[in-house]
Amino acid sequence: MAKAADYIEDVKRYDSGAPEAVVQKIVNHLGVALLNKDASLVACSDQKEKDRVVSSWCEKKLGLSGDNATLVNDVCEQMKADYNKQRVTFYYLIAMHAGKLGDL
Repeated sequence: MAKAADYIEDVKRYDSGAPEAVVQKIVNHLGVALLNKDASLVACSDQKEKDRVVSSWCEKKLGLSGDNATLVNDVCEQMKADYNKQRVTFYYLIAMHAGKLGDL
C-alpha cells in the first residue's frame, strides 16, 4: 500500500511545510487507485478527468460548492511544468488553495 513517504517530496516542491500526516490522509483516501500508474496521475488535458476531480474531491470530500472548475484549472496551471502530475500532490494543492487542509 502507498505511504505518504512515497509522495511527500513531490508535495514539498509546492509547499515546503506540507505536513506528512495530511499527505497520508490523501493517500489513504485514494487507496488502491495509487497502485495503477494511470490513476495515480491527473491529466489536465482531459475534461472528463477534471470534472471527476471536481465531483469526487472538491465537492464530495472537501464539501466545496461554487465554481470548483476554476480551482482545478488553477492547480493545473500551477503544475503545468510537471508532465506527470501526481494525484496526491494535485489533491493536496486543491485542499491547500481552498483552505481545507485542516478538514482532511
